Amino acid sequence: MATDTVTLTIEDGEETDELTVPSELVDILRESPDETDPQVVGDIAMFGMTQRIHSAVHHAQGEPDEQIVALEEETSELFEERFGQSFAELTGHDH
Repeated sequence: MATDTVTLTIEDGEETDELTVPSELVDILRESPDETDPQVVGDIAMFGMTQRIHSAVHHAQGEPDEQIVALEEETSELFEERFGQSFAELTGHDH
């Protein structure tokens, strides 16, 4: 079954990566009709990265490195700036 896809390009200076996903998946994840495909994928990326650093700090064995803790704090601040709520508020997962 062939589906329509959307390909988005992620750029950092001269480095690039392309991500191709089903268009219907992006539509399902869209929270409002005026949200663009890059915004949808950006939100998902922010959630995923925040969840990963959260796990590294709060769910790993042993004490996390100070640099990792600081990185988690900064990521949490950026998450809240983007979504207007904390990761804990949006996921119901708090420590």
